Order: sequence, then C-alpha cells, then structure tokens
Amino acid sequence: MNQPKNELQQMMHSIIQRVATGPELSKSITQDEARLGLKGILEGQINPVQAGIFLIALRMKRETMDENKGILQAILDSAVRVIADVDEVVDIADPYDGYNRTLPASPFLAPLLAELGVAVVSHGLDAVGPKYGVTHRHVLEAVGVDVNLSTADAAKRLTDIGWCYVDQAQYNKPLHDFIPTRTLMVKRSVLTTVEVLCKPISGRQKTYFVTGYVHKPYPPVYAELARHAGFESALLIRGVEGGVIPSLRQAGKYFSYDDGGEEQGFDLNPADLGIQQPLRAPAIPDNLPASKAVDEINLPFDVKAVAKAAADAGMAALNGEKGATYDSLVYCGSLILKQVGKADSLAQAADQIRAVLNSKKAADRVQ
Repeated sequence: MNQPKNELQQMMHSIIQRVATGPELSKSITQDEARLGLKGILEGQINPVQAGIFLIALRMKRETMDENKGILQAILDSAVRVIADVDEVVDIADPYDGYNRTLPASPFLAPLLAELGVAVVSHGLDAVGPKYGVTHRHVLEAVGVDVNLSTADAAKRLTDIGWCYVDQAQYNKPLHDFIPTRTLMVKRSVLTTVEVLCKPISGRQKTYFVTGYVHKPYPPVYAELARHAGFESALLIRGVEGGVIPSLRQAGKYFSYDDGGEEQGFDLNPADLGIQQPLRAPAIPDNLPASKAVDEINLPFDVKAVAKAAADAGMAALNGEKGATYDSLVYCGSLILKQVGKADSLAQAADQIRAVLNSKKAADRVQ
C-alpha cells in the first residue's frame, strides 16, 4: 500500500529533526521509519537535499541494526527479484564501487563454479562512489558477456549455463537512478553497506550469500542482514579491497553460517591450500593508459583498460595459466565449494578447482 506523499514528506521532516542534531543529541529511528524514509526517496517523493541529509546523518550518527534492516527492506521491496529454476544459488556480492588497487579475479568465479555444478549469480553496476573502481560489469563486458539482461533473462541464463550477471539498473532501477545524488553526497552511506544484499536471483530451496569485508566489526552486521534478507547460508570473507578473495600472501579470516544459524569465525592460511604468492592480489600492469579523472580517490589508470587487463588475466586463468589470478580463483573458489557442501575440506576443494582450471573447460562457460 502506497504511503500518501505528504505523509512521507512529513515523516522525513520528523526523521531529519531527530537524526541530524549532532553527535550527542541525535536519536535513532525505528526499522519501519528507516524503511519508509528510503521508500520515499526511491519513489521520488523526497527532495534530493533531504535525501542526502537523511543518509549522511544516519552515517554520522552510526546506523543501528534496526536502521540497517529498514534501509535494506526498502531496497528488497523495490527490487525485481526472481526465483531461478534451480534448487540452490550462490550469490556473489563484491563491492559495488569496485577495485582501484588490484585486478579483480572474482568475476570469473561464476563460470568456474558452474563447471563444478554450482549455480552462481553475481551482480553490481557500472560506477558508484566512493571508489568508482573496476566492477564485475566492466570485466564481464570486456569479455563479451551481455551485462544488460533483465532479472528474468539473467535467471534463465543461470538455469541454462549455470551462471549469470544481473545489473542494478535492471533489478532495481529506482535505486540505480539515485546514483547521481549519491555522487553529490561524496561520502559513503548505508546504501554502500546494504545494497549488496539485494538478492536479485534466488534458488528454489537455498541461496548462499558470499561477500567480503575489511573492517572487523562488519561480519556480525552482514550476517544479521543476510538472515534478514532470507539467505539461508552466508560466507563472509576478509578480502582484498573488501572483495571476496583473501590476501594470497598472509593469514586471513572468514565467517560463515548455515541454515540461518549463528555465524562462526575461521582462520585461513593460503599455504594450507598450496598457494605460495609474493603478491597479495593480481597486480594492475604499469603500462596502462592514465585516468582522466581528477579525483584523487579514483583509479589512476583508465577503467576500461584495467577491466580489459582483468578480463585477459581471468580468461588466461580459466585456461589453466598459473599466476595470481589463478591462485585467487583457487582460494575463493575453495571456500565457496566447502560452504555449499561440495567438498569436506578446503584442501579437497582446492584440488577440484585446480582440476577444472587445468582442464580449461570453465573458459567455454564464459559465453
């Protein structure tokens, strides 16, 4: 049921009065107020200035779990979501603002795992702050994948070939249309945290959420939000640049839960999977064209050039070529295989991943 316009505007006026009163006097709002606040924004019923104040004030106050859940619920409510014609789906959610210090290998996890019988969806968008880095969309577009499929068509592709990509512009146009305002806001908001939990394509029986984090407080936050979004299982990996692939050269950490239970933490060491790398992640080549952007936060190299380099490295790895991208796929692919019950140990999972990479069969699934 749609809320009357003046009611939503009045509610936003009240919300801003409470959340934007400084570090000591700001008050938290309820889950339903947060949901209605973002609902009004996504429906275009709230002035963009008020929308920006609302989101920045929440961040400065520090969002409560109820506020996070309310914002997430508004995103889920406004999305076009599909249940695919498969029992289980792995949902890989890398940071939507992309990578700007390393070559992303994660876009190639989907075709790799599909070759092992694991249905995978990844999702993202073209460009958003604060990093404006190289995204799954850029890399997959560089290898000729159609990145503009509707949610329904992406779900059909997943059913047919075992994996797909779906863009935020397709599964949640109102949220995607808000990007220009987010750009003007400059700073990261709660949207950056929760939009990766959009769950555009689910399995008939079970959907696994896989995402990365950097800061230690995030795993319990993501776990609680994943349960709220209806993910039966979750894998939360401390990854390079907040992505799903851990550092290739030092010990790491991940958290997971299954059947909606409490998350548990586990230590990681790449050496246990036979990975010996001097690099923490695939490096961006030095000879790429420079970026024309003036923002010091942006990628110093041209985004399309970096995406092409990541695409070439990913296809080489899927064709069995050893290196940092190959090891990245082995590392994260093993974590996911174990999480979905396809292997009893990470070492066993790594053997399965290497066998597929060396067979070069996964490369054929890219198209």
